[in-house]
Amino acid sequence: KKSARIVGDVMGKFHPHGDLSIYEGLVRMAQDFSYRYMLVDGHGNFGSVDGDGAAAMRYTEAKMSKIAVEMLRDINK
Repeated sequence: KKSARIVGDVMGKFHPHGDLSIYEGLVRMAQDFSYRYMLVDGHGNFGSVDGDGAAAMRYTEAKMSKIAVEMLRDINK
């Protein structure tokens, strides 16, 4: 899905305090140099280790990575 759609859904349902903090969290979860395991499979420019910023959310797409899906598989048990 487009990152803007994901951010809008999160903002509408859980965090109505602005989209920038939500998108920054999404970007960090998609960077292979930020976390030990990438929780988001990102498509587009999500920044670089050299400090280059991510592209605007309307230009990027994201979905949950396999490890994130596995972590949430039994969440309702």
